[in-house]
Amino acid sequence: MKTWNIGVVGAGLIADFHARAINDIDNARLIGFCDSGSGHARELADKYSCRAFADYQEMVDADDIDILAIATPSGFHAEPTIAAAQAHKHVICEKPLEVTLDRIDAMIAAHDNAGTQLGGIFPYRFNDAMVPLRKAIDSGRFGVITYAGVYVPWWRTDEYYKDSWHGTWKLDGGGALMNQSIHMIDLLCHLMCPVESVQAYAHNLGHPQIEAEDTAVVSLRFASGAVGIIYGTTASWPGQFRRFEITGTKGAVVYLEDSFTVWRFAEETAEDDQIRARFGDISGGGGVADPAAIDYENHTRNFKAFIDSLETGEEFSINGQQARKAVELIVAIYESAREQKCVKLS
Repeated sequence: MKTWNIGVVGAGLIADFHARAINDIDNARLIGFCDSGSGHARELADKYSCRAFADYQEMVDADDIDILAIATPSGFHAEPTIAAAQAHKHVICEKPLEVTLDRIDAMIAAHDNAGTQLGGIFPYRFNDAMVPLRKAIDSGRFGVITYAGVYVPWWRTDEYYKDSWHGTWKLDGGGALMNQSIHMIDLLCHLMCPVESVQAYAHNLGHPQIEAEDTAVVSLRFASGAVGIIYGTTASWPGQFRRFEITGTKGAVVYLEDSFTVWRFAEETAEDDQIRARFGDISGGGGVADPAAIDYENHTRNFKAFIDSLETGEEFSINGQQARKAVELIVAIYESAREQKCVKLS
């Protein structure tokens, strides 16, 4: 079995998540980190007994690296991703893929032209609870789906934003939606049919020093005619569990953190009791107030699935086009909030 050698571009908090995920995969090996001169790459290299590279170009040029894992600030994902494609290296990129659709499209085109793979990182998709939920949706157990909503009522301190790229348009691409809520927005895009239109309000209420929003609420209309809601914030002390709700004419599910607090269908099956028993206890909670508290297990699954796709030659489930969808929706939401109008998605 081939061992896939991975270099991590970036040396912040999320780079450490990537390192732990890579080290948990049998056929993956962490080669090293790079930074932009902060010195943190050397610190992480010492921690994980690997190499420190001067910059991403040195990493791109390294003959012993197969995959680059992008863990830089969001608005600096495109440059190393495109350079990797030009060197015929694969890329797995932290969310969001980038902060504008033009930059995302350039990343996708670079890898399409090179014949290399570009994958996104959305760890919530790999939670065990997603398997029965996806099956219930695909098999029509909800009847006519009438509503779906996601809620991310999180908290971040002023210190989180102080002297940081967080909350800036250039490097974060937005605020509570583009950074924190994007994981649940991706689940909405993944599980539901496309969003037809949005009407949004976004404000900076709890952290007036940042450029972007810390609180937003969005009304959605799906292509099917169903309606929905997105609520995302980093100004809800002390932070509460993330939530996904879906209801229809024959079923209702509430997914709270990594558990189901509601799992009910008009036509019950024997498997339903097993699902309620397995996923009935609320677990998790990492991220509601402290980003360092997020568990990395689903990152490991995300990385492993990407490597598996390289092994088999099958399309990765979160390829560039799939990872683009959440950003496309958020960009439309920002336009709606800015222009104070309903925005239709193409």
